[in-house]
Amino acid sequence: MELGNISQPTYGPGLEAPRSNTPGLVAMAHGFLRLVQPNPLPVEMIDFGQSQIEFNQEDIKKLLLYELGFLVCAAIGVLFIIFVPLVGCCFCCCRC
Repeated sequence: MELGNISQPTYGPGLEAPRSNTPGLVAMAHGFLRLVQPNPLPVEMIDFGQSQIEFNQEDIKKLLLYELGFLVCAAIGVLFIIFVPLVGCCFCCCRC
C-alpha cells in the first residue's frame, strides 16, 4: 500500500488559545483549567523504564498537590449529586 505524497504536519510555536467566534467562552474555559490545575506535572516521577514503581511520602504529596484541583472538583460534584436530589425530595414531600 503506497501512501503517496503526504506532507509533514506543521505545529504552532506553543500554547495559545484557539481562534473562535466565542473568545469569552474560550477565555473562561482556559481560566477554569488554570484554576483547577495550576501546578505543573511532576515529570521526574514518570519513569516508564521501571517495572516496579515505589512511591515514598514526598512523591505522594507531589501527586496529591498536582491533582488537588481535580479532587476538589470531584468532591463538590459528589456533594451536588447527593444533596440536590435530597433537597428536591424535601421540598416535594415536606411542603409546609
